[in-house]
Amino acid sequence: MRLSSTQFAKAFVQGSMLAATICAQPALAQYNPIQPRDDPNRNTSTIITGTPSGTYLQIAYDMSVVLDDGNALRILPILGKGSVQNVQDILHLRGVDMGIVQSDVMGYLKQTPEFGRDIDKKLVYVTKLYNEEVHLVVGKGITSLADLAGKPVNFAEVGSGTQFSSRQIFKLLKLEVKEVNLGQTDALLKIKQGEIAATIIVAGRPAAAIKAIAKDPDFRLLAIPFSSELEGDYLPAKFVADDYPNLLEAGESVETIAVGAVLAVYNWPDATDRQRRVNAVVEKFFSKFAEFQKAPRHPKWREVNLAARLPGWTRLAAATQWLERNSKR
Repeated sequence: MRLSSTQFAKAFVQGSMLAATICAQPALAQYNPIQPRDDPNRNTSTIITGTPSGTYLQIAYDMSVVLDDGNALRILPILGKGSVQNVQDILHLRGVDMGIVQSDVMGYLKQTPEFGRDIDKKLVYVTKLYNEEVHLVVGKGITSLADLAGKPVNFAEVGSGTQFSSRQIFKLLKLEVKEVNLGQTDALLKIKQGEIAATIIVAGRPAAAIKAIAKDPDFRLLAIPFSSELEGDYLPAKFVADDYPNLLEAGESVETIAVGAVLAVYNWPDATDRQRRVNAVVEKFFSKFAEFQKAPRHPKWREVNLAARLPGWTRLAAATQWLERNSKR
């Protein structure tokens, strides 16, 4: 369709007015979403956690909810593999400010030449968090720890805290099994198919991966009785029916052991930007700690005592100073 001269002139005027309107909005014209702003980067701290099926990620998520304060402070959780790999990431991976690790890892690090004898001065703790229970899920025909001798047992992913603690526990108990390394979903399937005897999950109860197991006579939680061989790094614990109603009957309980979870950081030199970030998180974390012990935060927060000491570890100076200042109130 051809426009008359009058229609063309009218369309031209309307188009010119629209263009003028757009150009008259400098805020839109100047905004470039590709250019990062300084404030979010300056005050964002990252925390390396664990797999989605564990408790670390839930704890870090709670930290992000309670502590986030716009551009003034932001906590960014990162999925990780767990304790041992988290140590590596805290020490060496750019951009990782803190992480959750298991307390039994420090004794191992001190004995490993790779990390040096002063590792407890480089990797320090803010606070002990909570106890992580050792879940030993077994299949048919397994009624005691002794039944696992020589059989394939899943120690979870390579580099995970579960793998590390599983090796330590079976070594202390002098029980030899065939280690396999699988994700927990794959491991449960292989237990069901009879290809492996058991899988271990070290996580704070109730662990999502365990709660997800459907009621099935082929699965059960096997007891790990506490013994003198386990003293030092491990504590006695137990599961009750309320923790895992699909695996335990009402009134039933199962003995197990637990290991501490630790909020750990690299001990940055004084007056560095990385030290400033970590110290800011510690100040806010300690000041708002009461919020973590309220619903709907994870129930494991109610186990945390900020002042609890962690043998074999060195506490971050900023955390020690906060506790000293506030103990006098």
